[in-house]
Amino acid sequence: MDSNDLELFVDWDSPQKILVILAHPDDPEFFCGASIAYWCARGHEVRYCLLTRGDKGVNGRIIPPQTLKKMREEEQRAAAAVLGVKQVSFLDYPDGYLVPTLEARRDVVRVIRRERPDIIVTCDPLNYFPAPNRINHPDHRVAGQIVMDAVFPAAGNPMFFPELLTEEGLEPHEVREVWFSLTRQPNVRLDVTPYWDQKIEALRSHRSQIPDFNELEARMRARLAPGSTPEQPRYEEYFYRVVW
Repeated sequence: MDSNDLELFVDWDSPQKILVILAHPDDPEFFCGASIAYWCARGHEVRYCLLTRGDKGVNGRIIPPQTLKKMREEEQRAAAAVLGVKQVSFLDYPDGYLVPTLEARRDVVRVIRRERPDIIVTCDPLNYFPAPNRINHPDHRVAGQIVMDAVFPAAGNPMFFPELLTEEGLEPHEVREVWFSLTRQPNVRLDVTPYWDQKIEALRSHRSQIPDFNELEARMRARLAPGSTPEQPRYEEYFYRVVW
């Protein structure tokens, strides 16, 4: 992928409310942590909603699910704070078992109508193979599918899940943009070089998921943007951006 072929994003003219909806704790930091730090630093309000608490995220160990959920929730809140994110919420679906049901869609529509974001960030539901010899976690893809179907047409249409309006008072809300992370077909890039160290520091909070942090840091620092060098590094994050 040649980043010169992509649109280089120019920041919005006014503060935006950005809602990041992904599957697991640590997904925001791995997928787009430097972009989140960039947005927070520029005065945008970023919030997280994670569909699971990551209760199956173990490395060859068996940990009671309730213990692991609590651990990963604490790790996620600490990581979010490093990036400048003020609010983290969870829908508490079981890790590894996400499916695009109407119930899940309604739950995400509820979150969208309650939070009323300008921008939503989620995961590309079409990305089955994020890198050579790697298979994307099904929860990542399904989370993107649920969010995409919630954004359009349901969140902005009062005829979808009318009980959210009549019983909970949640008015329809139309999102202006959706940014799909972890995509193989990006159309926009962000130069996030000044925020790469912050991304790495946020990842350090996910201790239960990273058995060798030195190895991870080396791998992250080697993820250079095209045309840059270890001596003069440049880092970018990529998205498929949909603007209404």
